[in-house]
Formats: sequence, structure tokens, C-alpha cells
Amino acid sequence: MAGVLSGFTTIWALAALGYVLARRRLLGEHAPRVLGQLVFSVAGPALLFTTLSRTSLDRIVTGASLAFVASTIVVAVLYALVARLVWRRDARTVTIGTLGASYVNAGNMGLAIAAYVLGDVSLVVPVLLFQLLIFGPIALAVLDLASGQGRPSAARLALLPVRNPLMIASAAGILVAATGWHPPDLLLEPFELVGAAAVPAALLAFGMSLPGARPLRGGPDAPERYLAVTLKVVVQPLLAYLIGRLVLDLPDHQVFAAVITAALPTAQNVFVFALRYRTAESLARDVVMLSTLVSALVMVLAAVFLV
Repeated sequence: MAGVLSGFTTIWALAALGYVLARRRLLGEHAPRVLGQLVFSVAGPALLFTTLSRTSLDRIVTGASLAFVASTIVVAVLYALVARLVWRRDARTVTIGTLGASYVNAGNMGLAIAAYVLGDVSLVVPVLLFQLLIFGPIALAVLDLASGQGRPSAARLALLPVRNPLMIASAAGILVAATGWHPPDLLLEPFELVGAAAVPAALLAFGMSLPGARPLRGGPDAPERYLAVTLKVVVQPLLAYLIGRLVLDLPDHQVFAAVITAALPTAQNVFVFALRYRTAESLARDVVMLSTLVSALVMVLAAVFLV
């Protein structure tokens, strides 16, 4: 338990440093975006490659990942049904809200949580693969169709994961692990050096995004915002726990991993999608911010009761 609390302390200390840097404007107004892009395109892929290249393939699909996927599907369906049948929202708004309620920040916060709290970065890899290969492409296809942009081509959908640096690095790492080849240290050292910057940079970028946020303001999309956040940071981890404990009968450490990954906040990619399709932008932005703030408390509570 002490190790888990120490991990959260480290995470929020770095986020607080990022907040101070942003408030004092020491790195400029574009620093959060630059750091985020650095993590997404360079440091994060390097970390995933070095981690996966040394990971046994039987850890790619685990009981914890199955519990996570099941909880994701359930909360996504719940939000979509309420938004469509009760609030009568259009398909694009429903899709953005559904992503807000279920699409977790595995690429930035997920790497940090896996490193400092779970103690194993590879535990977040199945989450990344599920979202990049299945969940994300499906949502983008729905947004394309609902936006009147015609039927998305199979080639374009198939190439979506290939354009993602995190996906490319994951695939490369899995390929190396599958061949049984052990790259020499001289080859891996540059990747390890760059990858070591991924988690600190992600946490600094997160802290820099906090000044000026007003996720509790009122507005016509407030009910959708609060439903999405509740499903994301409360219902999804609770479902992951119940599925992992009662349905899959997982050992304690896998139940904890399932709950923590399910409790991750909404990914910033959801806001990017909203911008791209010009729909529900304020909803996406506020859900990302509010879920990021609340999820920390949920994960601490999970650590108290499950560790």
C-alpha cells in the first residue's frame, strides 16, 4: 500500500510542477502541446518498444485486459442508449459522448499509472491495442458516416493504426518478443534513454493543461458531461472489479490492474476527434478535464481497498 501511495505522490508532484510552470509561463503557451506530441510520437513509442521487446507474449492478453474490455463495452452501450433514446442526441454527439464515457487515456496517463502504481508498463499495452485496433477505428467510422462524408474505405480504416506511433512501436516490440531475439544493449540504450522521458513529460504536460479549466460550469450539455464522467471514473472501474472478481475469478493483482486501467480518465484523443468532426467540442473538453481530476481519487480508493 505504501508503494502505491508513493506512486500517486510522485505522479501528482510532477503534475503540480507542470501546473506551476504553466502558471508562470516559463516554457511558453505551446509547451503542453509540444510535450504531448513528444510523448505521443517519440518517447512513448520508445518506452513501449523496449518494454514489449522484453515481455513474454502470454502477458499481452490477460484476465485483467478481458475485464477491462468487458467494462468498456458495457459503459459505452449504457451511455449511447441514454444519449440516443432519452436525450435524442444526433449520432455524432452520441459517439463523442460515448467515447468520453469509455475511451481511456492509456497513452499518457496510462503509461504513468502503469509505471508508478502498477509497477509494470506492459499492463497498459492490451488497453492501448484494444483502443487503437478496434474501439477507435469503429468510432471514427461512425463519425465519418454520421458526418455525411460517405462510406469510409476499408483501406483508410485499416491504415489508422499504422499511422499511430504508439501502435507501430507496440507491433515492433511484439515482433521482437515473438522471434525470441534479444537486441544488444548498444542498440536498446538510445530507446531506453528516450523512453525514460515519456512518463515525466506526460505528467508535466497534464499539469500544464490545468490552469483556466472550468469543468463544473453549467450549460445545456451538463447532464451529458456528468453522466459520461460518472460512467468513466465510477461505473467502469466498478464493473471491471465485479467482472474480474465474480465472473473471471482473477487473482488479486489482476483485479487491481483491471480496476486501475478502467479508472483511467478520458483520453485527450476524444477532444481531438470532436475538433476534427466539429461536434460536441465543449462536452469532450470538459469530460476529459473533469474525469482526469476525479479519477485520481477513485484510483487512490481502489488502492486502499484492493492492495
